[in-house]
Amino acid sequence: MEYEPISVGEALHSLPNCEGNQCAETVVASATAPCMPVGTEMSMPRRRYQRGRLISRGKRRKVWIGIFREDRVQTDGTLHRARRTVVLGAVKHVTKLQAIEAFRPYLDAVNLVAIPKPKAGRTLSRLVEEWESSVAPTLKPTTVRAAKSHLRTHIIPALGEMSLTAITTRNVQAFVSALTAKGLARKSVENILQTLAGLLKTAKAWKYIPEVFDRAALSLPRSGEKKEERFFTAEQVRRIVEASEEPYSTLWALISITGCRAGEILGLKTGDLDFEKHLIRIRRTLDHATRTMQAPKSKSSSADLPMPGVLEKRLRTFLATHWRTNEADLLFANSKGKPMQRDKVAYKLQDTLRSLGIEKAALHAFRHMAASELLEHGASPAVVTRQMRHSDSRITLQRYSHIVGDAQRRAVDSLAGRVLSS
Repeated sequence: MEYEPISVGEALHSLPNCEGNQCAETVVASATAPCMPVGTEMSMPRRRYQRGRLISRGKRRKVWIGIFREDRVQTDGTLHRARRTVVLGAVKHVTKLQAIEAFRPYLDAVNLVAIPKPKAGRTLSRLVEEWESSVAPTLKPTTVRAAKSHLRTHIIPALGEMSLTAITTRNVQAFVSALTAKGLARKSVENILQTLAGLLKTAKAWKYIPEVFDRAALSLPRSGEKKEERFFTAEQVRRIVEASEEPYSTLWALISITGCRAGEILGLKTGDLDFEKHLIRIRRTLDHATRTMQAPKSKSSSADLPMPGVLEKRLRTFLATHWRTNEADLLFANSKGKPMQRDKVAYKLQDTLRSLGIEKAALHAFRHMAASELLEHGASPAVVTRQMRHSDSRITLQRYSHIVGDAQRRAVDSLAGRVLSS
């Protein structure tokens, strides 16, 4: 295996406390000598912290180029240190400081401390195996599916062979930078970190490690431009309800008035409709992948919602004339008496939208419409939070911050009158 030569000047530059040739002999010796084997492990080239190079290249259109080295595993198991270059933007549009900032995630990724597979102790991959057999069966299927996706796609390839004690805040920061370099959004990175932190909290509870990395100390990618979530207007929902046949017509009316999630509506049973107290009880949700009933998304999601008189009348008519009898007593069931498939319900919605000339939207657009209409017509954030069953009112304010409600309009109109009155 070849080792990357390091010049005396470059080595001296990496040691800020050395002056002149004071450390030259020591540096040359350390730069040219390969690492000694440890036990039966293969000798590895010495890794050094990379600062990389930033240059501008091109005649007609100059661009910033970042240059660094990257270790690549060959088919025979050896490492080859390859030279990599990345284009960071046009000099005309990107300043040098911006180019340096864009280059940093690539350097952080290759500077991730390489930890050889330990001869004793647990690696993250081994912890995952224990987690899958002991912890995963106790979690909701949706939680397990998301965690396994994060593990398979991102966490195991990068950190799987590390010992648990080596997963420090510094190494996790480098992992975050590598995810950022792949183009992942901040929210995606946060979700992956939540999975990793959950695993390590389990390891701490099992006394495998003394502490978990500090999430507050991590630098995460900046949030990109926030796209407004597509949602219906009340008039569009009215058209959708009128144009649909049963059971979809009542399903659209119920999901839009209550603001429930699709799985919660498909999990409703006739016993959840309390016509005496005028309430709709949300107690379960249908998991779309397994088509089994699960507990709602959170503790706050299990709640009683008001049943308006016009909705009560529609539900009574539906039960009397269109409801399909089934063993599970489901409010909405297919022809076989089984829970309706969420995908087929979504396809039916798309067919209806196309026939009406309404822009394509997901089932969640009904829930978003309900919250938006409530806020826009004067409902307080606290009321909307209870109806949407968010765990925290901050979630409501963040998700629907673009809604300008009646109270806000009146306040701004009053201010404008005082400022601009003649």
